[in-house]
Amino acid sequence: MVNGEEYWRGLASGERRGCAAWLLLPVLKVLALPYGLLLRLRAWGYAAGLLRSRRLNHPVISVGNLAVGGTGKTPMTALIARHLLAEGKRVVILSRGYGGSNRRPRIVSDGETLFMTAAEAGDEPYLLARDLPGLMVVVGANRYEAGRLAERELRPDCFLLDDGFQHLRVQRELNILLLDCRNPLGNGWTLPAGVLRESKSAVGRAELIVLTRCDGGETFPSGLPAGIPVLTARHRLTGVVPLDGGECRSFPVLYGERILAFAGIAQPDRFFSGLAEAGLDLVGSLSLPDHADYDDRTIAGIRRSFRNTGATCLVTTAKDAVKLERYRRQLGKIWVVQLEMALADPTVLESMVDELFTTGEGHARHTGHPPQS
Repeated sequence: MVNGEEYWRGLASGERRGCAAWLLLPVLKVLALPYGLLLRLRAWGYAAGLLRSRRLNHPVISVGNLAVGGTGKTPMTALIARHLLAEGKRVVILSRGYGGSNRRPRIVSDGETLFMTAAEAGDEPYLLARDLPGLMVVVGANRYEAGRLAERELRPDCFLLDDGFQHLRVQRELNILLLDCRNPLGNGWTLPAGVLRESKSAVGRAELIVLTRCDGGETFPSGLPAGIPVLTARHRLTGVVPLDGGECRSFPVLYGERILAFAGIAQPDRFFSGLAEAGLDLVGSLSLPDHADYDDRTIAGIRRSFRNTGATCLVTTAKDAVKLERYRRQLGKIWVVQLEMALADPTVLESMVDELFTTGEGHARHTGHPPQS
């Protein structure tokens, strides 16, 4: 049975057709017109200097997307953070902390100590802080103030602005836009008629475009602005670790198990299909809301599905796992899938990032190109 979110996504991506879609889509387009216009005016206001965009004292690299749903922002942010840390830089991630309990700026990690839980920080900032030694993370609804807190307390060399493409109040030296290679712009409409957060003309603000989820068989989208470098990347499930920790194991460790998979992420069907492609025997799957809050009722539902499907173990994502620690005994045998992003040619990205530190000119640039029509 298709739930409301799945139905809307199919409609907004252009993949769902039929009489009901034919009747509903014009209504959604009427609603999308003022929304899209408002966002174009907002972007124009920042580009023209009518709305205030503030600069931090250290280079800012923004990673974001144009469409709602998972394009791989967290794996891409982690990839860039690893490169900068390997270069000896003091890196701070600035995140809104979606799903966390705090709106005021707070330090999640100083690179050595975790000061907040996943419930407080949000699952993705907590996951990045936990898994990347030396990485500093600050969350807050006002990411400029979060950056100022980091500059006072953490002595950063640079910032990574997580999910920052629409966060125009903070200026950035490198603006990276992620697009899903399989369906980069959906049906071309903004919310609620399409999957776009703002008009597709906003692509012109990017200085680097990364097409994610590429497997080599796609036809790359046409109409991307000329002069903006385009890279391709793929998501790769690398293996599993037990929920209570340990080394990453290859997928054959689960061969012979009857697996119930669950995930509270955007587009969980891609996660499930990846498990099947890895050779695992999925006897059931549970799609939970993105950034799902796990409570006793949710856990009871997972356990009920576990019994009903005859599963022998559970599998979930790292993003979900950070919120499951207190339910470890109730869930029993559970494995956490590890995900990485791999660029087909990382040298372009690395050179653009490194350029910010080779001269003093990088920090003088402002990457907010005017919106294109």
